[in-house]
Amino acid sequence: IKGRHFAFPSRLTIAIHILLCIYQFSDEEKVTSNFLAGSIGVNPVIIRNVLLKLQNAELVTTAAGVGGSKLTRDPADITMLDIFKAVEDSEESLFHFHENPNPECKVGHIIHAVLDDRLALIQQEMENSMKSVTIQSIIDDMKKKQQEMI
Repeated sequence: IKGRHFAFPSRLTIAIHILLCIYQFSDEEKVTSNFLAGSIGVNPVIIRNVLLKLQNAELVTTAAGVGGSKLTRDPADITMLDIFKAVEDSEESLFHFHENPNPECKVGHIIHAVLDDRLALIQQEMENSMKSVTIQSIIDDMKKKQQEMI
């Protein structure tokens, strides 16, 4: 939502940027962590960490040294949810609940009962939405924007 800032880690947007660069440039040149860092504007170490996560999820292959990176699947077969799951550190819930609500408090003792199902539903809706967005759809939008700028 424009103007609002949510606490999503930047790894997701960095990972998408990486995949778009690999798609855009891998036929023309070697897409290395230094090359990607120049496009994304972050330290190459961050790029290597995200690339490793993408490689572990079998979304990219990366040749050590100056080999560069390649997509392992068709962009139409890579969803935003695939990327999100690849770059997140764990299978934890999206919402991290405060750990010690006071069981003696009228609110504290029922907070999980009134929020857990709602938060699970919100997370499920977000994941379903992310499943519907593919890298190919983002590439298509990117190509349109590039044409508009010519």
